[in-house]
Amino acid sequence: QVQLVESGGGLVPAGGSLRLSCTASGRTFSTYAVGWFRQAPGNEREFVSAISRSGGTTDYADNVKGRFTISRDNAKNTVYLQMNSLKPEETAVYYCAVRASWYYSRLANEYNSWGQGTRVTVSS
Repeated sequence: QVQLVESGGGLVPAGGSLRLSCTASGRTFSTYAVGWFRQAPGNEREFVSAISRSGGTTDYADNVKGRFTISRDNAKNTVYLQMNSLKPEETAVYYCAVRASWYYSRLANEYNSWGQGTRVTVSS
């Protein structure tokens, strides 16, 4: 089973940027589609972005489209989420997850393994 570690979270002012990383153990990372989700206190976990196992196809939630960019480097077993123009309401714990499929999903329950999350705080 692949293990995931997120990093790159922190405190940033509104309008600022962060780049999150999700690094996986194991040699089969390229066989997984990867998704990013976030969960704010009191809220359900919500889909943010996802990328196919080849990196050739991506998906974004409407509220981040045009500001966030997902990418992957399979040689480094890492997926990135570049987040620009951050808003205070995007304060949350951000999680990456993998799905044993060539294609991604927007549904959290279709992912097999999750990282521990990285906290993003956007100050107003």
